[in-house]
Amino acid sequence: MTEKESATENLISDAMATPSPAKSMGEPGITPLSPSHIQEETDQVPSGPSFVVVVAIDFGTTSSGYAYAFTKEPECIHTMRRWEGGDPGVSNQKTPTTILLTPDRKFHSFGYAARDFYHDLDPSESKQWLYLEKFKMKLHTTAELSDQTGGDFDNNDVRWVITVPAIWKMPAKQFMREAAYKSGLVTRDNPEQLIIALEPEAASIYCRKLRLHQMIDLGTRTTQNGHSPTDNVGGQMTPAKEHGRRNRQSRTFMVENVIGELWSELEEGDRYVVVDCGGGTVDLTVHQIRLPEGHLKELYKASGGPYGSIGIDYEFEKLLWHSVEHALRKSNVDFVKWSSQGMLRMNPDAMNALFKPTIDHIIQHLNELFERPEVSNIKFLFLVGGFAESPLLQQAVQVMLQGRSRIIIPHDVGLTILKGAVLFGLDPSIIKVRRSPLTYGVGVLNRFVEGKHPPEKLLVKDGTRWCTDVLDTFIVADQSVALGELVKRSYTPARPAQQVIVIHVYCSERENAAFISEPGVRKCGTLRLDVSGTESGAARREIQTLMQFGDTEIRAMAVDVATQRTVRASIDFLSH
Repeated sequence: MTEKESATENLISDAMATPSPAKSMGEPGITPLSPSHIQEETDQVPSGPSFVVVVAIDFGTTSSGYAYAFTKEPECIHTMRRWEGGDPGVSNQKTPTTILLTPDRKFHSFGYAARDFYHDLDPSESKQWLYLEKFKMKLHTTAELSDQTGGDFDNNDVRWVITVPAIWKMPAKQFMREAAYKSGLVTRDNPEQLIIALEPEAASIYCRKLRLHQMIDLGTRTTQNGHSPTDNVGGQMTPAKEHGRRNRQSRTFMVENVIGELWSELEEGDRYVVVDCGGGTVDLTVHQIRLPEGHLKELYKASGGPYGSIGIDYEFEKLLWHSVEHALRKSNVDFVKWSSQGMLRMNPDAMNALFKPTIDHIIQHLNELFERPEVSNIKFLFLVGGFAESPLLQQAVQVMLQGRSRIIIPHDVGLTILKGAVLFGLDPSIIKVRRSPLTYGVGVLNRFVEGKHPPEKLLVKDGTRWCTDVLDTFIVADQSVALGELVKRSYTPARPAQQVIVIHVYCSERENAAFISEPGVRKCGTLRLDVSGTESGAARREIQTLMQFGDTEIRAMAVDVATQRTVRASIDFLSH
């Protein structure tokens, strides 16, 4: 075998209905049949198992929380009212995303308890402990839910929802799923019990339910002399006025079982933007309303970046490192002073300077987004996430929009994603159309065509001329993909006794990628088909594979055509 043959992918695209070349590679190989390029689209998602309760976990960079609702009372969303160890006099519906490990690296505590215990340690002793913060790795169990509701739940009765930023790639989403498996939250045998929710999508779903008294409408007014005409913008961020039932441990929010009053102003085809301003990232998504059901269609692939509020922490740390140190040495810096109570006082200009770099990144990204044709005629812009409470950010967005869209901020803005994730778990089919963030496909051999294919890609095998490294595309970047859309391919094992078929998956940010060897095209995953136990007397076994797109994760299903037996199919993005 030549070096070129060794580098050739395991797939053959037999578009001209001629026999596939023989396969003799060292790794588990396949000789594929002609792949079908027909995409099947459906507006109906197969109904999954029924659940008694939906529990959503929001892992924020700075704080985390959970909420839940019973399927028989979907309009009642329960959140934690107070976490153990929370700050006195505060309704702590989230806890810091912090974890404390003992000197022998065993789990000790999480959240407020971890923070307080670590801070109370003697400085010399604390060096032996491991204190982690601003991460997303803590999972809860059903025991806490049972304690709060007074009932016993079988784990199979619970549908779990974990939120992730929309800009996260497939490996990060799979990491969260693997963490859930390893924690015992759900099992691999029941993957439908856990769904991954994209944070701005969850916020968008909740905003559909908003009533007028549950939000702050900054309107379409522009700022004047650097200040918003809306009186006391920051001061309006008061606790939610939603009708709720409270008890000692939990807080219950009542949401509309139909679309809210704000949504009644929307017409078929109206567009809006959700800007999720969290601690670590800012996510932006663009949705279009589809009536009469109120389903949502994504108009532009999710975008954003690491422009969260922790950027302000970073600027403050720089200030302490440079300005305060200089002030202590020179004692002639007038914008930073120590008070008699031991506090650091800063004038407004110095405080605004801490926010400026992070807010500038957000505004720049918004400007770029609004320049795209898909993002024209935006009716509403929803500001959500804890950072959305910042008056400086609100005013900057008002200046940028200049009255082009109405700016809406939900009450309890820090819980918007959490409550929306519960609603998503109750109805995962609410987002009917999404945009693919990347181009996905596999490497194949195609019949070589003079003048079309590069000469360096020519491979002659058994007298047949093939073009190597061709990218057989499943989905292209920024393509509209319906929920449950299927891409069908058929493959056959290279050897009759072969037990496993391994196919490499490639991706690219480009829409027109043609070869797997092009710059920007990279191996991103592995499709694994376990064909053991499906042997038949047929000389050639055909394995039909269905790749499902349009959801928050990519799924694979397969069946042996001759026996109609299900073939275990999985996609691994985490190992690449």
